[in-house]
Amino acid sequence: MKKDICVNKRAKFDYYIEESFEAGLVLQGSEIKSLRNGKASFQDSYVSFRNGEAFLKGLHISEYSFANINNHDEDRDRKLLLHKREIVKLATKSKLQGYSVIPLKLYLKQGLAKVEIALARGKNVHDKRESAKVRDMKREAQKALRY
Repeated sequence: MKKDICVNKRAKFDYYIEESFEAGLVLQGSEIKSLRNGKASFQDSYVSFRNGEAFLKGLHISEYSFANINNHDEDRDRKLLLHKREIVKLATKSKLQGYSVIPLKLYLKQGLAKVEIALARGKNVHDKRESAKVRDMKREAQKALRY
């Protein structure tokens, strides 16, 4: 059973999604409690690679209100738990071929925090306009079918 905490709505508008992966997150105690309250934001977050490990940068998890002085840093880098072959694949594609690795969704799965990340290629301005046009046409068709 999945419980969505945070969804990156801009991702499919700004990027072509090539492939997606599920990754675990290394969190502190107050972070997971804050996530269970739904206090997270993907504003300008991305995945970076260093020393053969993947890190999620820019994920904002608000402080847990009932934690004491041992509360977590809200904007720290969080380590992603992926298989080695997945890390190598994502790192090489993001370096060589101009792809980005972005988070799509943050959710709880059987009590564990998971993030869905995607290998994505950026869209141009005219591609974004085309996406908006297609979305509007679908919306108009749905309205016409209703009436």
